Amino acid sequence: MSRYAAISDENYLTNKLGWKSWFFTRDHKRIGLMFLMTVTLFFFVGGTFATMMRLELMTPQGDLFTSETYNKLFSMHGIIMVWFFLIPSIPTVFGNFLIPMMIGARDLAFPRLNLLSWYLLVIGGIFELYAILTGGVDTGWTFYTPYSSQFANTHVVAALVGIFISGFSSILTGLNFIVTIHKLRAPGMTWRRLPLFVWSTYATAAILVLATPVLAITLTLVAIERLTGIGIFDPALGGDPLLFQHLFWFYSHPAVYIMILPGMGVVSELVTTHARRQIFGYEFVAGASIAIAVLGFLVWGHHMFVAGQSPYASMIFSILSFAVSIPSAIKVFNWTATLYKGSISFTSPMLYALGFIGLFTIGGLTGLFLATIAVDVHVTDTYFVIAHFHYIMVGGMVMAYMGAMHNWWPKMTGRLYHEGWAKFSALTIFVGFNLTFFPQFILGYLGMPRRYHSYPPEFQVLNVMSTAGASILAVGYIVPLFYLIWSLWYGELAPANPWNATGLEWQTASPPVTDNFEDTPIVTEEAYAYGKAS
Repeated sequence: MSRYAAISDENYLTNKLGWKSWFFTRDHKRIGLMFLMTVTLFFFVGGTFATMMRLELMTPQGDLFTSETYNKLFSMHGIIMVWFFLIPSIPTVFGNFLIPMMIGARDLAFPRLNLLSWYLLVIGGIFELYAILTGGVDTGWTFYTPYSSQFANTHVVAALVGIFISGFSSILTGLNFIVTIHKLRAPGMTWRRLPLFVWSTYATAAILVLATPVLAITLTLVAIERLTGIGIFDPALGGDPLLFQHLFWFYSHPAVYIMILPGMGVVSELVTTHARRQIFGYEFVAGASIAIAVLGFLVWGHHMFVAGQSPYASMIFSILSFAVSIPSAIKVFNWTATLYKGSISFTSPMLYALGFIGLFTIGGLTGLFLATIAVDVHVTDTYFVIAHFHYIMVGGMVMAYMGAMHNWWPKMTGRLYHEGWAKFSALTIFVGFNLTFFPQFILGYLGMPRRYHSYPPEFQVLNVMSTAGASILAVGYIVPLFYLIWSLWYGELAPANPWNATGLEWQTASPPVTDNFEDTPIVTEEAYAYGKAS
């Protein structure tokens, strides 16, 4: 299809109008847009809590909020960001929108379950917003017992119910993707021709289906102990508080890969498209996604090096934590090799992809520090852990999310955004992020504990730097909101294939027709055949 193919007047946005056509739709593209609006709302809610925390930490005295209020701020920030933005964002928005088109299908395997998964996320989010508006939660996003099950005086059960419900949204989404990728591929779309975004989403879906029920059971047990006083985690009644940590982290470390694997898939697409080169080592990059999903289930104990578990178990978890870095490193090296001698275009999606690679590498290398038991004992519960986690999640996953937004926005909306503002935003986010979180590595190494609203005066300079960086980061996130919305009315009409990419999703109009393709495509080439692209 020509790069300048005419835009169809009849597309998924104009096919049916009215609120019922959206709230009862079974079109994966419309559902993807509804997820986009939902997770964007929660992103700014969680970001507001983060902003308030950074304002508090500008001064050592803790003079803006009380310690109780500060506890609620970091708790609600974590709960909202993890379960209502980071985990659902790329799979539900871009997975929903792109997976059927990437494999040549007309929709997902179970369109009604797809719509139900959106409603479940919204209902779960309503419970979280209720908990926020009626006093908040102060347990931290990890809900550690016995505080969450016995002593907290905040709305713990409402928060647990919200996460429990949103978990079913994750399970249905993962199940839908697995069946779709297995059963609905177009003729000629073999496993070795799948786009790498599909591979990473497939691995993510497997984790969602296998790990999320463990979280649901764990949070249910906390709610039961809190409401009935049964001693599941209370040692005075024969329970075991470390059992909660094992159950929680058995889900929550694979959840890290739920968050980052889709971002890796996005970066694989962006690097090949904007470097005009076939991915280096396709089989290794695809296999690394599966390896990360498998090994991710075996490393949860590195969160518990100081919890009193067996030193022999800690050594095994340490070795496995080093092992899981190998497939991640394979991806980084292969992306770098793909860029080598490529015809690189520094478009805004490519800037986000390059930012991902750099920030994710820093986050991954500092993860090796935390996998080393002796170092982990020193920096556990300090800002070093905060910085590491955010380099992976925000520096990595959110950069990938923004890269995906800018790469596929013309396909989703049929409009082009202002490229100059987009590049400004990408660079602003990169600078603001590093100024925010790199000082926290130093703070953590020097011994500043996390989750405190006051601190010794000698840490103020680094905290002021971090707060200044957060201000810049906020500008970087708010600016795209304006120019992307502006583009919906005033942006130039997008051609079918503005990046001259090779994927099937670019072989239909922008925005696509309701059934994605006029005729079922037949795949005859390997993935990313840029040597043959026009």
